[in-house]
Amino acid sequence: MMKLRYAKTSPFVRKVLVFADEVGMADRIELAPTDVWTADTDIARDNPLGKVPALVTREGTFVGSFACCDYLERRNGAPKLIPDDLKARWRVMQVHGLADGMMEAAVDYIIESLRRPQEYVYPGYLDRQMAKIVGALDALEARLGDLAGVDLGSITTGCALGYLDFRFGDKLDWRARAPGLAAWYADFAKRPSMQKTRPDV
Repeated sequence: MMKLRYAKTSPFVRKVLVFADEVGMADRIELAPTDVWTADTDIARDNPLGKVPALVTREGTFVGSFACCDYLERRNGAPKLIPDDLKARWRVMQVHGLADGMMEAAVDYIIESLRRPQEYVYPGYLDRQMAKIVGALDALEARLGDLAGVDLGSITTGCALGYLDFRFGDKLDWRARAPGLAAWYADFAKRPSMQKTRPDV
């Protein structure tokens, strides 16, 4: 049995949970709720970086969502959501990089705006993160054909868009900006793996 240090609202944790479900390994993971923001958090015991996700396994602890997913992929053997074929792998990695970067910018925006005392919030920093989010939306809108299957790229994109719905409903109408992506997400979000991991449930 593996142990996942997780927070329900983290899109990076959600990526790991969706991935685990899609490769049929969700039932092998014990969930360990973790609030990295409390003064008495013990997350450093498993991840000295103080972040979730961290996947504790018999082979050691994997920190960061990509490392967790890669471990689950190779432990399971199939299906291949991170392709070995180079052409397919490059496509998935490119989409994953865009969506993962969008998640990172979105999380950074929320941390700056909600965790920092309001008098110290830097509007220029928020604008920079929003520009990254918008840029990633435009890039992913132009690559809809690369989201046709279920793989690490499409999973990360789905989790990123779900996080925008969860945290940015009053700040960004991303569906108006990326209607093709919105139509794709409406279908992808119906997958059981996505429904089980909704942060608002």
